[in-house]
Amino acid sequence: MNSLLILPILIPLVTATLALLFRTSSHMQRLIGVAGMAALLVSVVFLFTDVYRDGIQVLQAGNWEAPFGITLVADMLTMLMLGISAIMGLIIAIYSIYDVDKEREQFGYYPLLHVLIMGVNGSFLTGDIFNLYVWFEVMLIASFILLALGNSKNQLQGALKYVIINLFSSLLFLFGVALLYGMTGTLNLADLAQRLPEVENTGLVTTVAMIFMVSFGIKAAIFPLFFWLPASYHTPPVAISAIFGGLLTKVGVYALIRVFTLLFTQDIGYTHTIMLWVAGFTMVTGVLGAASHYEFRKILSFHIVSQIGYMIMGLAFNTALGIMGAIFYVIHNILAKTNLFLISGIAQRLTGTFELKNMGGLYKHYPFLASLFLISAFALAGFPPLSGFWAKLSLVKAGLSLEMYIITGVAILVGLLTLFSMTKIWMTAFWAAVPEKGVPEHFGKMPLFGAGKLYIMVVPVMIVAGLIILVGLFAQPLLEVCMIAAEQLLNPSLYIEAVLGTK
Repeated sequence: MNSLLILPILIPLVTATLALLFRTSSHMQRLIGVAGMAALLVSVVFLFTDVYRDGIQVLQAGNWEAPFGITLVADMLTMLMLGISAIMGLIIAIYSIYDVDKEREQFGYYPLLHVLIMGVNGSFLTGDIFNLYVWFEVMLIASFILLALGNSKNQLQGALKYVIINLFSSLLFLFGVALLYGMTGTLNLADLAQRLPEVENTGLVTTVAMIFMVSFGIKAAIFPLFFWLPASYHTPPVAISAIFGGLLTKVGVYALIRVFTLLFTQDIGYTHTIMLWVAGFTMVTGVLGAASHYEFRKILSFHIVSQIGYMIMGLAFNTALGIMGAIFYVIHNILAKTNLFLISGIAQRLTGTFELKNMGGLYKHYPFLASLFLISAFALAGFPPLSGFWAKLSLVKAGLSLEMYIITGVAILVGLLTLFSMTKIWMTAFWAAVPEKGVPEHFGKMPLFGAGKLYIMVVPVMIVAGLIILVGLFAQPLLEVCMIAAEQLLNPSLYIEAVLGTK
């Protein structure tokens, strides 16, 4: 029993409570918000050390033995997701100091941000399918309020679309949970993994698998269930868009990886073939949507959809290399996508708009910002030696090893179209001349560093860009850890034995 497993849930809860107590003081809320994220990151580092050294860690709440009590489990996949969640939480907390206005702070921005992170971490740690539903609902409540915080017309429209489709997803999720319990009499993931193969009605198990695929697919924004995402993620402040776009959809991907490697492995020929088709359409429709828009954050929102397709493709391959590539891709994409959203916020501060046609001159007046954009954009497109290159290379190798040439070709083509979208942003917002009309007076005069405190937004972008470069130049250690995670997932007996003490 490792008591450290409770800290990624407890620290955000305590931080949210403290921030709420100081809701009238913006200074204290910011200080508490950043300190809480830093403490979370430290706790995850210590827990990661235990998992890497000693294997899968388990905590049975209240000493109730599984499958009867609440179980928290940390394997290598969990730790990778907790680690990137903590890093992005800290980055967003720092960025928010300048990006989020005092009115939103007074209405609970920092407490809600930490409740959201608590829900994300709870989803990664839970060893119970019903508690996964509970943590999803915690995330849904916090994310809905964050989307609507500010009460603008666009925000409310986006928030309503977001919450309605996600409530439908939750209803499907709960329906699937009820069917699982009716078939097996248990909701513990490890216990379910033992009992589901014993269910005689394999058709019913496959049906339940499809219910979960749709439910988690909505949350992950896969084809054709993604339409709510581009309609909502561009409406709130950039800090919120960044944490949603970078991290939130990946919780749905995590859930798909978890259940389709641990629970639903009885009819892989059917379920994973469907996932492969879904992955291809998700990649293509997302990147075509990005190519057709000229609003900075809408382009990035459609690219979220497109990049999810790569992750689902790796899962559908159902090989160690494929799943390793999917996990590595999740980490890379969270870094690159979050940074691009953050850069869009800085560009909007400088130019007064997110519309590419009304931007221009950013390279001439802010070459350092242009360099940060190129790092993240090239990483997203898969240029060597940045993080995206190794992520896509792993998936392409996995596809070629299985002789799945069509989906592999689609993945390569979508990478080229991604470069086209990034080039469109570069040519209009950065390389083009400054527009004659509508440009704020401070454009070209406001420094990135120094007066104006814009550096508070720039420094987090620099840190993430540095991480993208480091992951690219020194990819081997992370690839090895991702391979450990993939091998654990493909050997469910390790998970079952850690939780139940049986093989």
